Parts: sequence; structure tokens; C-alpha cells
Amino acid sequence: MAGKLRFSRRKFLLAGGIATVGTVLAACTSSTTVAPVATPEPSVTNADQALALLMDGNARYAANKPARPNQSTERRAEVSKEQRPWAAIWGCIDSRVPPEMVFDRGLGDLFVVRTAGQVIDDAAQGSLEFAVEEGVKLVVVLGHQNCGAVKATISTVDQNGHADGHIDALVKGIRPAYDKVKSQTGDKVDNVVRANIAMQVEILKANDILAHALKDGKIKIVGARYDLEKGTVEIIA
Repeated sequence: MAGKLRFSRRKFLLAGGIATVGTVLAACTSSTTVAPVATPEPSVTNADQALALLMDGNARYAANKPARPNQSTERRAEVSKEQRPWAAIWGCIDSRVPPEMVFDRGLGDLFVVRTAGQVIDDAAQGSLEFAVEEGVKLVVVLGHQNCGAVKATISTVDQNGHADGHIDALVKGIRPAYDKVKSQTGDKVDNVVRANIAMQVEILKANDILAHALKDGKIKIVGARYDLEKGTVEIIA
């Protein structure tokens, strides 16, 4: 369509029909720049609803049909005044796993905390405690296929080595998951990835503030694995 318009414009200019072209282009522009009206989403009142929204968004993302909700200038202005995220994602820093894209969400929807291999430390737990006290309904531990931190841990442990600098803290954080599944058959990296996710879910469930919210039915904590190739998220814990 664009190519045809440019061809017509050249012909009209040569013929002196500039005014006609202006009218045509104006009409075309006005019909293509009207922003779609976003469908308001219902307020998220519980963990099941929050999880459904995340999984629906992931299905859209995996199918390459993102809706990109809550990414308008109006939404930006709205959340500049206050925020009401309804889920917290505790994930890996891997550049291939951005939670807002993976779950097709927008501004003000998610609290996101990320470290390599989702290794838990005081700052991460404090961030998730803050998220829960701010009213999130769901906490998701999001690991992923072919995790580099897991692979580095396996390599270090198998060689009886020691990681440089603070990277060693990551190895120590993932090591319990490695030890739990080291005798299992199958894909060693994926076995550790899955064990690591489940272990981190249990750590969060033992956190005093999160455990209290769980007991009161205010939140749920789940573990999930992201498939880098398919783009899909699977709930595994």
C-alpha cells in the first residue's frame, strides 16, 4: 500500500496535482494513527487470578501475539502517582528471560527481583517481603532452561574448583540443588534447574513475612521454568 501511495504522489506532482495528494495522504494518515482503545482489566483480587493473567500473557508471547497491556502514555501517567503491582517475579538475570516480555505485561503490573540463578540473599528476600507488604497476590520463582549460573555451578563442583570473587556465592547458593539431584539420570543441567527452583520456593515459604501471608491466604508462591526455545512457562512447584 505504501509503495503505491509513493508512486501515485510522484505522478500527481508531475501533473501539478499536489493538493489532491495532500488530501489523499491526510485521509490515509488520519485513518492509521488512531490509537486502539485499551480494554480495561479487572482488579486482581487473588493469587489464582494473578497466575491466570501471567499464563495468558505467556501464551500470547509464545504465540507471537502480544497484547502489550498497560504500556500506553496514559498508563505511564497513571502509575507515576502510585503503583499497585499484583505479582512479584523472582528470576534470573539472564538477558533472554525478561519477565515483563515473557508474561506480556506492562507498567505497574509486576515487581521484579533478579539475580543470577535466582540465588537468594537478604536483599532479595527483603525485596520480596516489601512486595508482599505492598499487596502482591502471587510470588513466582522463575528459573529457565540452560541456565548459565547452574552450568557454572556444575562445572565448578565437578572439578572441585572455586569460583572467582562473589560468583562463589552463586555456586554456594545453587550447590544444594546440585547435591540433591546429582545421582539422577537425564539432563544434568535441567535437573539442577528444576531442583533449584523447588528449593527456592521452599526457602521463600519459610520466610517469616511470606509464611504469615501464606497462612492467611493472602498470597501463593509457585515455581516456574521458562523454555528458551519455545518461549513457554511451565509451573513446576
